[in-house]
Amino acid sequence: MALPTLRIIGFIIGIFLITLAVSMAIPMLVLVIFERSGDLPPFLWASTITFLAGLALLIPGRPEQVHLRPRDMYLLTVSSWVVVCIFAALPFLLTLRTSYTDAFFESMSGITATGSTVLSGLDSMSPGILMWRSLLHWLGGIGFIGMAVAILPLLRIGGMRLFQTESSDRSQKVMPRSHMVARLIVTAYVGITILGSLAFWWAGMSLFDALNHAMSAISTGGFSTSDQSLAKWSQPAVHWVAVVVMILGSLPFTLYVATLRGQRKALIKDQQVQGLLGLLLVTWLVLGTWYWWTTDLHWLDALRHVALNVTSVVTTTGFALGDYSLWGNFSLMLFFYLGFIGGCSGSTAGGIKVFRFQVAYILLKANLNQLIHPRAVIKQKYNGHRLDEEIVRSILTFSFFFAITICAIALALSLLGLDWMTALTGAASTVSGVGPGLGEVIGPSGNFASLPDAAKWILSLGMLLGRLEIITVFVLCIPAFWRH
Repeated sequence: MALPTLRIIGFIIGIFLITLAVSMAIPMLVLVIFERSGDLPPFLWASTITFLAGLALLIPGRPEQVHLRPRDMYLLTVSSWVVVCIFAALPFLLTLRTSYTDAFFESMSGITATGSTVLSGLDSMSPGILMWRSLLHWLGGIGFIGMAVAILPLLRIGGMRLFQTESSDRSQKVMPRSHMVARLIVTAYVGITILGSLAFWWAGMSLFDALNHAMSAISTGGFSTSDQSLAKWSQPAVHWVAVVVMILGSLPFTLYVATLRGQRKALIKDQQVQGLLGLLLVTWLVLGTWYWWTTDLHWLDALRHVALNVTSVVTTTGFALGDYSLWGNFSLMLFFYLGFIGGCSGSTAGGIKVFRFQVAYILLKANLNQLIHPRAVIKQKYNGHRLDEEIVRSILTFSFFFAITICAIALALSLLGLDWMTALTGAASTVSGVGPGLGEVIGPSGNFASLPDAAKWILSLGMLLGRLEIITVFVLCIPAFWRH
């Protein structure tokens, strides 16, 4: 790869690092407000180190007349996520004096909006660290994507191409200028965050807890300010607010842009949105009725517990209201399956994504009809658009390697001595971006702290692969990628 190309990639990563360093001022402000000035030095050091590293990448300047090719965008995407996670781990390392393995795991989980954690004692933890965890979710959810789409066009680089490598959104451009798209995406993201914070506050949380949980919910991340997650708050309104904000975070942000531009029915008419909301509603009613039937809870209380936990798993957020792994074998298996689904394409959610399941159903239906009517010409459409071969091929490729990645990571974890449930659900939850797994060790009431360091690095790789949708990372492993 040519030196000018590496220089411009380094230049853009430098911008990301300086942005990350500046964002550390937010938890520092929180520490000042909470009169915890003794916790300021670690953040000051972390911010200074990150800023200097970013400045070192900016000093050589941007090479003139250098344009990144499509394959260069993949290297930029992967390298930027890894480098940002390396430096985002510094506040954990310096404040908590934990191992770098744990700090990097927490950082990767935050940036990728996975929600797996190695930390406990959150209720008494430094408010600066709690804010930093939630802020990483918020930045990783879509803040960095929006910023990239806004900055890259200024560098004469196709910003929307980067957006497509970081999410599976294949929708048409909703506006001709990518920086205008970015501005409206960030507007929608910030707007929902503010409304979510106010709603959580109104429902009974403190303003600090409300802001943290709003950032976690909109980014479908799942970090909480309490070891009990949302079970700490008994108010039903808190739980229903979380359900609504999680759903809003799992819808396509390009459709929010269309809505802001006057297309009021853009969200309602979208086939993917209809599929996600229909799936959630049916699952709430079926599992909620079953849970009510098998417990002493009132039907509305049973429905609330089910709605929050199901929405959290389907949208790959990771909040929990009680330990749903104790509900019985039926619910245990159902939650395991739901964790693969994910939200909509172009949202902050992980998983396989709803549209891939819908396209798979369309293909299955078309193939069955073809068997019955061999000479018929069957049109395959999704959201009013014809399904071309490229989309079908990409869906099949992703789905295959998604399953292979989970199997490989689970096998590697089992080699390290982990039991089969911890290995399998740990691999599935990190690649899907759900957060907690199942079982006594990494279930909703546990965390990943007791796992070996090697397992944490493997799971960190799983988070990265899942967040960047597998293929973006795998393409770097092909020898032809590095040839001129």
